[in-house]
Amino acid sequence: MPSVVGLLEQHELAARRRVDGLREEADRIQAELAAAELEWQEWAIARRRVDTVLAPDDGAAAGAEAVADPRDAEVQSALREAAKPKSQVPVWHQGLAWSVLSVDYQRILTALADRARLHQGPLTCQEMAAGFGMDVVPTRVEALRSKAKRLVARGWLAEQQPGRFTLAAGVTGPGDGS
Repeated sequence: MPSVVGLLEQHELAARRRVDGLREEADRIQAELAAAELEWQEWAIARRRVDTVLAPDDGAAAGAEAVADPRDAEVQSALREAAKPKSQVPVWHQGLAWSVLSVDYQRILTALADRARLHQGPLTCQEMAAGFGMDVVPTRVEALRSKAKRLVARGWLAEQQPGRFTLAAGVTGPGDGS
């Protein structure tokens, strides 16, 4: 007969996996939404520019130009808002600085960069929690795992073996141009 604790752990693990999957999907959708909003704002700016260029070339055009500036400023403001990443973890690309990440994510990357520099191999979330001075309890470990999985999904980390994380190819330590 299976133990009650064992059954509860199985259900907890299944629920955690579902939450992690939904979080990753939500992050992907938020990033896609930000890109779509940015594209929409760019088209709105383009249309307004064409309206300004095609306006009659007389005194009315000068007035229209003066009116267009506040609209453009409003669109630029909206564009800046749309360009702000909705996700805490942007997709990694060459030259992207670690400073775009929150302190918690930077701490994970620093720990893994130190491991890589010392040729110590991958790191588990339990090891990270202990290294960060956290209580190695499921809530803390799962919070780190969620962050690490998000970093994997965005190209900052690699997970060649389940639960064992390293820096992704091309990602270097802070100050090394990453």
